[in-house]
Amino acid sequence: MSIRALTFGAVAQAYERFRPGYPDELFTLVTDYAERPVRNALEIGAGTGKATRLFAGRGVAVTATEPDAAMLAELRRHVPVTVSPVRAAFEDVRTGERFDLVFAAAALHWTRPDGRWPRVAGWLRPGGVFASFGGPMQLADPAVEEAVRTARAPFLDSDEIPSPDGTPAEEPMQWPGTELRQSPFFTDVRQHVVERRLTMSAADFTGHLSTVSAYLELPPATRGQVFRRIEQVLPETVELTADIIVHLARRVGRADGDGPRSRVPDHPDR
Repeated sequence: MSIRALTFGAVAQAYERFRPGYPDELFTLVTDYAERPVRNALEIGAGTGKATRLFAGRGVAVTATEPDAAMLAELRRHVPVTVSPVRAAFEDVRTGERFDLVFAAAALHWTRPDGRWPRVAGWLRPGGVFASFGGPMQLADPAVEEAVRTARAPFLDSDEIPSPDGTPAEEPMQWPGTELRQSPFFTDVRQHVVERRLTMSAADFTGHLSTVSAYLELPPATRGQVFRRIEQVLPETVELTADIIVHLARRVGRADGDGPRSRVPDHPDR
């Protein structure tokens, strides 16, 4: 787990307030792909439970793992009692349970690549589904985007997270689909885009930026200066492109338990 991933606890309440939730369309996309009932799920890096609520609210028993205590405390305030919160980083999760679904919402890039896919596969039943989804919130007006870029330039070149495996943005298959296609533990890798457009006030947009890791890494005084500069160039309300890029993959092996055994370890944490 990256040290940068542990900066969000300081802004857990802002994260809950300013980060958008996930639409019903995403739940339908994942469950249609599964082609069988999704009764339980393990969530990687649950944050304040934005995606947790999407699945738990539709009857899925979610075990929500999150390494940051403050984020997990915020999650507990907002999720149904059927959710099982667990404080643990991806690399430290210990469970003997198998799941129909393992998912990560804007969190997988914080995990260490070594052993990532055998670990995920080991948590899934044969034929179970892995889902990763997220995407940047970008200003829809190019002129406003350029003004914000200019305002932050003296302090921050970019506030985006580069592709973990260096896949260029123009490639049709993006990360983590690129890695999943190379993994012997997964098959039927698919990429979908759920289009989403948002409108928010300038103050709320700045609030959202206060939860972005690139700004959290700046010294507090510098961070405040950057936000003031950005606020000065924003209109009263801003339009955002907030498309959700979804990657889906199926754990190798027959769901009915017949056929050849997969090479996935039964208990990757032991």
